Amino acid sequence: MADRANAPAEPGPRRVTKRRAETRQRLLQAALAVFAEEGFGRTTVDQVCARAGYTRGAFYSNFETLDELFLAVWEHRSTELITRTREAFEAFEQAAVKDVDGVVTHLLRAVPLDEDWYRVSAEFTAHALRTPELRRVIVEREQAIAASAMPFLFAALAEIGRTVPDPEALGQALVAVHDGTALQCFSEPGNTTVQQRRTSLFAHVITAYSSESRQQS
Repeated sequence: MADRANAPAEPGPRRVTKRRAETRQRLLQAALAVFAEEGFGRTTVDQVCARAGYTRGAFYSNFETLDELFLAVWEHRSTELITRTREAFEAFEQAAVKDVDGVVTHLLRAVPLDEDWYRVSAEFTAHALRTPELRRVIVEREQAIAASAMPFLFAALAEIGRTVPDPEALGQALVAVHDGTALQCFSEPGNTTVQQRRTSLFAHVITAYSSESRQQS
């Protein structure tokens, strides 16, 4: 029988060093840029490595496939968006909000248009719709993004005397408006009328999904 005392120890979880974390972060940033420029279907490992300044070895020590990297990019960027949105909302002074238009102004500042991210997100969504196990990821992330805005919206609307009977419905409607009007704005970047209609549509949706909670003076 082998001497168990002299047997090699079982390997523990891989320790994430600072250098490894930095490598992963640079790969994610590089991948976001390449995916936005080339599209997921035309992106190669070599392109991502070249943009990040690493060898293929660095890639495969962090990810097994481009599919895994694609999911990691989407999750990482979505998490950043949620954090940035929450921070932007927390920085607003609710006393400055006088009406629904004021609420919309703050909302659009907190969630600015980002064409690179829109390209990647739209492509990931299409990919997820062909991959049943990824549909849940899409739903959960959209719910989290909407939820990051809800506390601000409730507080701001309360400040102007409005309540939201169905928060989930409002959240879904805002996501739909954001995604649909973003495409229009990116298609016609110099068209101010399209941008104005985007702002008006947000105001109409917020008004439709909220109601007055007290008499207006």
